[in-house]
Amino acid sequence: MAPYVDEPLERMARRHLKRVMEHLEYVGVLTIEFFVVDGRLVANEMAPRVHNSGHWTIEGCVTSQFENHLRAICGLPLGSTRALGHAAMVNFLGQMPAIERLLAIDGLAFHDYGKEPRAGRKLGHCTVLRSGARDRNRALAGILKLVDQG
Repeated sequence: MAPYVDEPLERMARRHLKRVMEHLEYVGVLTIEFFVVDGRLVANEMAPRVHNSGHWTIEGCVTSQFENHLRAICGLPLGSTRALGHAAMVNFLGQMPAIERLLAIDGLAFHDYGKEPRAGRKLGHCTVLRSGARDRNRALAGILKLVDQG
């Protein structure tokens, strides 16, 4: 869910990222995906590229991470990364859910990657954007219920 606001954890994540980049003498885009578990950061994955955990930025930000990546490598000015509201993203793993029921949810963006289904494989995602966290959480609960029903 975005935006996630926890300033101490964000500072810690920035410190971890900086230490890794300095240790590797890294230049370029590097994503470290952190999960928050019991109030602590747990590094899940590191990728030398824009990352699928930022797919929510396609609908949720003025300029998505993908557009800004292209702008950067083309030497163009970067766009604003300001959040447009409160977003939630749900990944579709192993099988795609019934699209008809999901698309009935106002404001839901559905992304099907066109991949062959197999256990644990990310096949797509959906994003919902709301003006407030409470409305986003309500929409997310409805989405998760539909996705769990298959």
